[in-house]
Amino acid sequence: MVQTTRSACVVIAAMSLMFASLGAAQSSSTPPASKRMLDGKEWTTENLNVAVERSYCYDDSEQNCRTYGRLYEWESAKRACGAIGHGWRLPANEEWRQLGSRYGGIRQESADLGKAAYMALISGGSSGFNARYGGGRLEKSGAYERLEAHGLYWSSTESGPETAWLYNFGKNGQSFGRHENFEKRGAFSVRCVKD
Repeated sequence: MVQTTRSACVVIAAMSLMFASLGAAQSSSTPPASKRMLDGKEWTTENLNVAVERSYCYDDSEQNCRTYGRLYEWESAKRACGAIGHGWRLPANEEWRQLGSRYGGIRQESADLGKAAYMALISGGSSGFNARYGGGRLEKSGAYERLEAHGLYWSSTESGPETAWLYNFGKNGQSFGRHENFEKRGAFSVRCVKD
């Protein structure tokens, strides 16, 4: 009986450690922190970290998921936002653009090339949005790039059958802007929005 009890304790301890490491991801039943921004919409204020199929930790490191959130392919990004609760969705191109315009404008539409919006929306900025430089995962090679250099965020708006709009917080240029043709099979950071 003593041997069986010891074996059971070892198994329970091992399972506890395993589930503790899985607990690093946000529960899909508990939405991440959020805030109503100047555009009038509720935005998540941390990068999404809900484990769904076709989402990744930068360099396959759980620590990176805890710090920067997960990186999602486009389809998985839409599913992940829907999983955190009623009304949450992946923001459309126009919603990202409107958010940026309330804080000074995106790179393509402002005299300061998106610097004021960048400063307000980046982690530690005045808005509380707290964008992070989570980098991304390339579609074809699966290589991870741009950690601590770019915060790349999906929009739900397609620009073609295989591409979608992406928003970029560029650290060195200190600019917030958008890009039209990113491959949907690449993996990037996600914020969610609701009315």
